[in-house]
Amino acid sequence: MPHAETSPQTAPNLTAVLFGLSGCLVDFGALTRLLEGYSVEHAEATPGALESLHSLQRQQIPCAWLDELPPALSHSLAVALPEWIKPSSPSQQLATINPWPAPNACWQALMSLNVERLDGCVLVSGEPRLLQSGLNAGLWTIGLASCGSLCGLSPTQWQALSPQERDIKRGKATMQLFGLGVHSVIDHLGELDTCLADISLRRLKGEKP
Repeated sequence: MPHAETSPQTAPNLTAVLFGLSGCLVDFGALTRLLEGYSVEHAEATPGALESLHSLQRQQIPCAWLDELPPALSHSLAVALPEWIKPSSPSQQLATINPWPAPNACWQALMSLNVERLDGCVLVSGEPRLLQSGLNAGLWTIGLASCGSLCGLSPTQWQALSPQERDIKRGKATMQLFGLGVHSVIDHLGELDTCLADISLRRLKGEKP
């Protein structure tokens, strides 16, 4: 009797991916938050953001973005993003009673996507308080070193630095993010696909967030 062939075990699909808005998908350096002001440049997508979103859409992985900025401001920032990615702006009551780093905003975002389980849910952000919220919610977390609030530089300011200066700032931000307990740190969203594949492999090996 012939033996049935066994197919190699494949990494499980991700359940959902949540993104911070400012300092992640748009607004390189999170300057809207840091300077408490808005300009059209802040609404530009960060490196790799649109490509990452389209990749997740092709894989049919639901996504949402969230932020603590006033709704009108956050929607102005999001104009460069595809219409299909859902915003998950917490109600004013939730934001007041359970602000970041409480886990409630992350849970609400997953509920808005009709996600039935936490297993395989990921949060990507350059904002330490939001990442702490994701950790408190039981999510996999990916920190962004160069484009978040820890570096706090515009794209022009970032490019004006010497490679050594960028490495120093990136290194300090990376250490702070790992100090929070995040599961992975990347420079920007151009490196997200590889990082998500790594998380899928870690899940396949039985690792939990």
